[in-house]
Amino acid sequence: MKPREGLRDARTVVVKVGTRILTHGTGKLNFRMMEKVVRELADLKNQGKNVIFVSSGAVGAGMGRLGLEKRPGSTPEKQAVAAVGQGLLIQMYEKLFGEYGLVVAQVLLTRDDFNDRKRYLNSRNALQTLMDFGVVPVVNENDTVSVEGIEFGDNDTLSALVASLMDAGLLVILSDIDGLYSGNPKEAGSCLVGMVEQITPEVRQWAGAAKDTLGTGGMVTKILAADIAMNSGVPMVIASGREKDILQRVLDGEEVGTLFCAREDCLDGRKRWIAYAQSAQGRIVVDAGARKALLKDGKSLLPSGIVEVSGEFEQGDMVAIFDRDGAEFARGLVNYSAPELKMIRGMRTEKAAEKLQRPCSEAIHRNNMVVSS
Repeated sequence: MKPREGLRDARTVVVKVGTRILTHGTGKLNFRMMEKVVRELADLKNQGKNVIFVSSGAVGAGMGRLGLEKRPGSTPEKQAVAAVGQGLLIQMYEKLFGEYGLVVAQVLLTRDDFNDRKRYLNSRNALQTLMDFGVVPVVNENDTVSVEGIEFGDNDTLSALVASLMDAGLLVILSDIDGLYSGNPKEAGSCLVGMVEQITPEVRQWAGAAKDTLGTGGMVTKILAADIAMNSGVPMVIASGREKDILQRVLDGEEVGTLFCAREDCLDGRKRWIAYAQSAQGRIVVDAGARKALLKDGKSLLPSGIVEVSGEFEQGDMVAIFDRDGAEFARGLVNYSAPELKMIRGMRTEKAAEKLQRPCSEAIHRNNMVVSS
């Protein structure tokens, strides 16, 4: 079976629509495009699909209502503009989905909802219950309470985390570009990449850097989202939201946009939470021997292999693991606080136990760690 042929069997579909699709260049809402997207989502619901709608546009809508020409730069300004825009968005979605007999629910999430395991699972249960009631969840980042350091930064990442959280059968990101190109789409010689089976350095290079006065994401953030989705066992498609019946065409297996194939050996639910849902609270640098033990031998991280500890973290927090060259290659839940780990770094277990005057175990157990593939 061809990779795209299985998309029609997706039971739960997460659809993210970008700011450039939902708003005009002025920042005001594009009602024609909103109606188009809602009609296509309603049609998926009529086919028996569970639909989760991750909608950008809150800041853009707020800009239009407040008469702003430039996206706000500071966090307080962004929060204020988003607070105005979120109300406008959900008001419109209630009206548009209501015309098709559907009920919507606004779901606002922050990084903290994913960082905490209990809140993470509660979010999953809440979304599932809404879908059981036949409701269409309209998800957005809660910009009004998010602050720097605990925000997603863009709805591409949020949509991938939601797709992973819900074990979705498909994630579709609708943008103003029709997929990933092998270079700058505006330059000659660049062509649309139909399928990506693995996120390689070449793929990341293709993504390049993109800036937008209204949106926060670009192709780089979409590649990051694809990495989360693929490793969570969720296929993802980037396609143009301006094309007619684009969602149905994706589900029908038509060769539109770029398909990012799900990995068969994907991470289980808990490992996904460790790898993607949390923000790293600290940084650990290990020597070459420890790196080999983690990557090649499947071992736990012992204090003896640690050469540097930075950040402020407590026992049970998630930390990122780097090699001496500064490359991150693993993440895990640490068994010691930062001050304790600084005291025992480089020590064998017996010496570490003497230093802390209590029995010592691994710095990070293998079961609580995710290494790069």
